Amino acid sequence: MKKNDIIKLKIDSITNEGNGVGRFDGMAVFVPFTAIGDEIDCRIVKLKKTYAYGIIKRILTPSSDRIKSECNTYRKCGGCSFRHLNYEAELSAKQGFVKDSFERIGKLSIDFDDILGCEETLHYRNKAQYPVCEKNGRLECGFYSKRSHRVVDNKDCLLQPEIFNRIADYTVKLLGKNGFKAYDEETGKGQVRHIYIRQGYHTKEIMLCIVVTKRDDRLKNISEEILKEFPEIKSVVLNINPDKTNVILGKSNEVLFGKEYITDIMCGNKVRISPHSFYQINTAQAEKLYGIIKEYADLKGSETVLDLYCGIGTIGFSIAGNVKKLIGVEIIPDAVENAKLNAELNGIQNAEFICGDAGQVANRLIERGETPDIIIADPARKGCDSVSLNAMLKMSPKKIIMVSCNPSTAARDVKYLCENGYKAVKGQAVDMFPRTVHVETVVLMSRISCI
Repeated sequence: MKKNDIIKLKIDSITNEGNGVGRFDGMAVFVPFTAIGDEIDCRIVKLKKTYAYGIIKRILTPSSDRIKSECNTYRKCGGCSFRHLNYEAELSAKQGFVKDSFERIGKLSIDFDDILGCEETLHYRNKAQYPVCEKNGRLECGFYSKRSHRVVDNKDCLLQPEIFNRIADYTVKLLGKNGFKAYDEETGKGQVRHIYIRQGYHTKEIMLCIVVTKRDDRLKNISEEILKEFPEIKSVVLNINPDKTNVILGKSNEVLFGKEYITDIMCGNKVRISPHSFYQINTAQAEKLYGIIKEYADLKGSETVLDLYCGIGTIGFSIAGNVKKLIGVEIIPDAVENAKLNAELNGIQNAEFICGDAGQVANRLIERGETPDIIIADPARKGCDSVSLNAMLKMSPKKIIMVSCNPSTAARDVKYLCENGYKAVKGQAVDMFPRTVHVETVVLMSRISCI
């Protein structure tokens, strides 16, 4: 087999990156945008010693899982990988990702319930970050192509609320009309970096955040024009990021209209959301996820619960009324301040929020004699570090509930805990991000001495 060869291939599995896999003369060939059961003519585009990458030249026999995509740009954009699959096939693939990760990486056989699918597979996101670029002398925005910083124009993303696309398009056109230039990562020149929009799922309040390299008095007048066109916007914030970096948000915010936050309702609790706040992007499905966490915790009202990587506190707030004490730990100062304000807003008096690294704060809690009955850990994609895992073990809670958007790192961390005194009792995959490759996982572990 050589590069540019055309081979016949039948797809028999899907990887957790969304690529279909077929075999040719014993070699695995990875092909994006394919479905299990597809028979294709495949062009080889990259060849390694033990595997190859290909693209579809022609579909000879389509899989019964294959559907016509509603989006014309999903193959170029880095967001959706499963628009060509029916939703049942997508859920089956994601259940497989989770099961495979825990068996292959974790060496664990966990009783996973059937994946919890999402009722809303379109327009479900409450947050969008549109990078701004210049094309043919005009400002445009869209989304980055997969594994690149090349902006793909997408005026009708089906993952975002329809109004997001209109706000972003109107804003960049207005900025361009007023002489603003897009920031160039290579040269460091230009001013406008991103258009960042958030919306309260239940309240429908919208925040528009314009990310620029430096403040400009003209932006106040521009924001007033935007508000005339979109009265749904309740907050306009200027985020200033002067650094030569690909990090989206800078540290400094300036309110141009309204307040530096919008509000929403999560599991019956009011929450304030600022530009830097972590907030689950699929609110309706997050409420179901939190319901699973609460079910796994099986609270009696006398427990102390430690919520590691707590963000603005939404998981903890969903169970605060059923516990004796709630302790939340988060490394982002703005999120901790949001959590404290949210607790006050909802009259939650049995919660304490601490700013700092999860593992280091957990060790400080050990020193002051805190012994949580339950630990809930919801780390970022990279998972827990060894300090955090060992601190959990030192605290020796009766239960640990691991929540993760990355089955691979979750399997690694659960394996470590299960090698040191815990047993994985059950788990649940939750589809928080329909049409993408991402899947959320919840695993309940019990201390072996308590079983």
